[in-house]
Amino acid sequence: MLIDADGSKVGVIPIQQALEMAETRGLDLVEVAPQANPPVCRIMDYGKYKYQQQKRDKEARKKQKVQTVKEIKMRPKIDEHDYNFKVKAIKDFLGSGHRVKVSIFFRGREMAFLDKGREVLERVKKDCEGLGKADSDPKMEGRYMRMMLAPILQKSESKAAKDTQSQS
Repeated sequence: MLIDADGSKVGVIPIQQALEMAETRGLDLVEVAPQANPPVCRIMDYGKYKYQQQKRDKEARKKQKVQTVKEIKMRPKIDEHDYNFKVKAIKDFLGSGHRVKVSIFFRGREMAFLDKGREVLERVKKDCEGLGKADSDPKMEGRYMRMMLAPILQKSESKAAKDTQSQS
C-alpha cells in the first residue's frame, strides 16, 4: 500500500514501482506500518521529517515542568519569627510548583519530646493548606521527623487571572 507525498492513497503497487516513483520526485520511500497487511509505505522527504520531529521533541521538553524537591529544616523549639520566615519560604516553593520536604531535627534530650515536633509539622500543614497538601503524616527517620508537601495545581485560577490581565 503506497501513500503519496501529499497524503493521497495510490494503492497497492510493487516495491520497485514505488521506489521509482519516489526517485523521480527526489524523495524517499519510507515503510510506515510494516506489520500491516499489505505493508504501508509513504513517499516523503525523510530528512525534513526527522528535522521536524526533533523540533517538536525539543519544544515539548521546553514546555515540560521539572518538579524538584526543596527541603526546609526546623527544630522543635523554633522561635515565632524563624517559623514565620520558613513558612513563607515553603509557600514560595509550593507556589512555584516544587515539592517541599519539611524536617524537624531532634538533638539529645529533645528526642523525649517528639510531640513538640509533631505539633510544629501539623502547624506547617495547617498554614500551607491553600497552596499544598501533605502526602503523608509526619514520620520519624532517625533523629528527623519528616513530612512531604505537594503543590496543589491551580490551573483554572491562573488561567482566569491571565484572561483578566490580557483584557485590561
